[in-house]
Amino acid sequence: MEQFATEEQQVEAIKRFWKEHGTAIIVGAALGLGGLWGWRYYSETQIESKEAASVAYQNAVETFGSEGSDAKVNAFIEENKDSGYASIAGLLAAKQAVDAGDLDAAASHLNSVVTFAENDELKVLASLRLSRVQIEMNQLDAALSTLSNVTNDAFSAEISELKGDVYQKQGKFDDARLAYSNALEKNANNPLLQMKLDNLSVSASQ
Repeated sequence: MEQFATEEQQVEAIKRFWKEHGTAIIVGAALGLGGLWGWRYYSETQIESKEAASVAYQNAVETFGSEGSDAKVNAFIEENKDSGYASIAGLLAAKQAVDAGDLDAAASHLNSVVTFAENDELKVLASLRLSRVQIEMNQLDAALSTLSNVTNDAFSAEISELKGDVYQKQGKFDDARLAYSNALEKNANNPLLQMKLDNLSVSASQ
C-alpha cells in the first residue's frame, strides 16, 4: 500500500482518487439506490394491484344472480384479463350461463379462460367444460378440436370419455366404444361411463 509522509499528502491522494473515480462511485450508488427504490415501488404496486383485483373480484362475485350482474362480471373480467381472479370469475360466469340455458355466453366465457388463464389447470378445466358445451350445441368438430389441445395426462380419462360422447353423437360407434373403453381403463370405478359403453349397442342398432 502506498505510504504518505504527511497528512497533506494523504489529503491530496484522496482528492486525486475522488477526481478520478468519484463520478463513477456516485453514479453507481445512485443507480443502486434507484434500483432498490424501483424494485420496492414495483413490489408495492404489484401488491396493491392484486389487492384491488381481489376486492373487485369479491364485489363481482357477490352480484351473481342479481339484476345487472352479467354486465358487472363481464366488466370485471375485461378489466382483469391477466389475473387469476378473472379466470375463476369466467368459470363461475360460464356455469351461471349454462344454468340459464345460454350456451353461447357460456362458450364465450370459457374461451376467454382458455385464452387468458396463466394457470394450466384452469386452462384444462375450462377446455373440458367448453367441450361439453360444444357437444350440447352440436358443435362436434369444434369439441374434438378443443379436446385435442388438452395434453395433460391427469385428465386423459375425462378426455377419452368426452371424445366417446362426440363419436356417439356422430354415429361413429366403433370410435365411441374405443374411447369409452380407454376411459374405463383409467377410471374403472365410474358406473356412468360403463353405462355409456353398455348403451352403445342399443344406439348402434337404432
